[in-house]
Amino acid sequence: MEEFTTYTLPNGIRGIHRQVKGAAVAHCALIVGAGTRDEAAHEFGLAHLTEHALFKGTEKRKAWQVNCRLENLGGELNAFTTKEDTTVHATVLKGDFGKAVELIADVVFRSTFPDRELEREKEVIIDEINTYKDAPAELIYDTFEDLVFEGSELGHNILGRKASLMRYTGDSVRQFVRRTYTTDQMVFSSIGSFSTKTAEAYARRYLGDFTASSRSDERRATLPLQTPFDRTIMRHTHQTHCILGARAYDLQDEKRLPLSLLINRLGGPCANSILNVEVREKHGLTYNIEANYTPYSDAGVVAIYFSSDHHHTDDCLELIHKELQQLRTTPFTARQLAMAKRQFIAQMAISCENKENYILGAGKAILSHGEMDTMEEAYRKIQALTAFQLQEVAEEVFCNLSKLTFK
Repeated sequence: MEEFTTYTLPNGIRGIHRQVKGAAVAHCALIVGAGTRDEAAHEFGLAHLTEHALFKGTEKRKAWQVNCRLENLGGELNAFTTKEDTTVHATVLKGDFGKAVELIADVVFRSTFPDRELEREKEVIIDEINTYKDAPAELIYDTFEDLVFEGSELGHNILGRKASLMRYTGDSVRQFVRRTYTTDQMVFSSIGSFSTKTAEAYARRYLGDFTASSRSDERRATLPLQTPFDRTIMRHTHQTHCILGARAYDLQDEKRLPLSLLINRLGGPCANSILNVEVREKHGLTYNIEANYTPYSDAGVVAIYFSSDHHHTDDCLELIHKELQQLRTTPFTARQLAMAKRQFIAQMAISCENKENYILGAGKAILSHGEMDTMEEAYRKIQALTAFQLQEVAEEVFCNLSKLTFK
């Protein structure tokens, strides 16, 4: 049995399905290539509002009917917005898969965006914004990206601002959807204990009859050059929150894979990551320290985050810079490299056991690359990486870092 199969509907919507044996639950998602970087300057926050508005009524369902359709069956429907895409996804018993596909099609293609419902939902999003502002560990990431990508489509956060949010109407949302929710920028991804033939039949039935459409505007503007910065923002927090980082490789760059492995070893989720061992375990200077890499279609960003008592900040920074210098100047030993590869491959395998994660990743891969590696292909590429490649990306990415501090 193939790991996954791809197909294309007559209107240009692409599909990917993986059949798994014995699964009682099915997952599916429609990934739309429309995110916050597709907003015009007067539309900040509109992509996220649109995602919320999809659930507020369709041509044949009231908002409560949308919310209850799958939940009454024990399933769930949800959505999220990123800077480059919006995803509507569902989890149901396999016998209800067709109902999930039909509902996703209904909310994405037939939503009516009534103004009365939108006004109520704006209050919900304003509360979300307030909650977010009370979480400096989250806020600092978006503020850092705003600065790293300042002057570009990527240089504003997903939620938008309260003042602009209140200006948007149902017409604002409808215009955004007409411009950006096109079938050439959609991927339907699914997984369940049924064949691709069955998955495609449901996709054709519920998604295939909508008129083909394509984006007519320029999708991505060239990113302006960025000068490294050192910025401190006073937020009167109990701890110092700090990010070191820089722009990095985009989704198409072959160096994305060695950088991903390197970041995982530097500050990934495992307790034996380099930074966790050095800064937390050996010196007890922090509870939270991590490294992340987020690639976009034409750029990427690396961020090393920690929080600490105010008087420990400089000590943390000194230890971090020492470890980064080590990565830039000294290649991994054969043993270190083998361990890093094995750890990374195992984490990928474990992540793919989460079937919802799998379909979301698969759909994003098809949307971004037009294809997806099998697990065997991914493992083979990881095993082929060399210590020199890791040292090379460390030198390129960590040579001139920016810093943002919340105090």
